[in-house]
Amino acid sequence: MTNNDCLRRLRYIFDLSDSRMMAVFDAAGLKIDREKISSWLKKDDDPDFKSCNDIMLATFLNGLINDKRGKREGEQPKAEKKLTNNIIFMKIKIALNLKADDILALLELTNFTLSKHELSAFFRRADHKHYRQCKDQVLRNFLNGLQIKYRNTNDAQDDQADKVVEKAAFKWPQV
Repeated sequence: MTNNDCLRRLRYIFDLSDSRMMAVFDAAGLKIDREKISSWLKKDDDPDFKSCNDIMLATFLNGLINDKRGKREGEQPKAEKKLTNNIIFMKIKIALNLKADDILALLELTNFTLSKHELSAFFRRADHKHYRQCKDQVLRNFLNGLQIKYRNTNDAQDDQADKVVEKAAFKWPQV
């Protein structure tokens, strides 16, 4: 997954406007203008598309942590110069204060199964013997699970309401 894909998905999942995204960057101590955000969110084939580098996405994720959980006391974390799927996964996990069971439940929403041991391997240090690199498929399914949980709840309720209306429309009139 590209950094732009992650940024687009997170914007959609949390329904962030341009001004809200600027506030998230500001929570990490970086002022970003609307034009730059807009160019990162454009489709890859758009002539105004700009690639979001690792430092910018890491800054956004740090801002998301500060926005969702509050700033920690003391020195703020520096944005990583090189991002991996493991770091992106970890930062989203921290921002949403998710436990292993929560993550596994989100993955199950997308019919993707993973054991607790496999999951914990993603959050280990890279030099640990049980460290495992997070593949795009795992991160994509995690983000899809977040989308189902945070974004599609109203869609599910709307579908349920549509079914109730359909049933009501086919009732025989009472005599």
